[in-house]
Amino acid sequence: MFMGEYNHTIDAKGRLIVPSRFREKLGDEFVVTKGLDDCLFVYPLEEWANIEEAFRKVPLTNKKARDFVRFFFAGAASCEVDKQGRILIPPSLRAYAGLEKEIVSAGVLNRVEIWDKEKWAHSSEIGDMDEIADYMAELGVSI
Repeated sequence: MFMGEYNHTIDAKGRLIVPSRFREKLGDEFVVTKGLDDCLFVYPLEEWANIEEAFRKVPLTNKKARDFVRFFFAGAASCEVDKQGRILIPPSLRAYAGLEKEIVSAGVLNRVEIWDKEKWAHSSEIGDMDEIADYMAELGVSI
């Protein structure tokens, strides 16, 4: 499981340090793809294989499913950690997430999310947490 929040910078070449706690769980190679909310999702290879398997069951006759599969898989990239603990984020993924300098890497259960720091700050303004907790209880999740 991934958890925690780390602040970093991305260099001019598009390289980003992967926090050591995340590297331990991600391994030396993992997948980065377009996420929801204008961030990037990062998955260990084992989790990515599970996602691929789930999407193989989605009917291609469904237009929304085809659109989402294209969105999610076409932009995906396999990334390897270099000796300095960095990965190179492809230009298309940097552009999608608006990654320019200040970055937040956040652990979110089965994945890591990579955010532009300013977007992360806005996404953290969630609203009425009691209302959200009630909604989560309706989904069968309680704490």
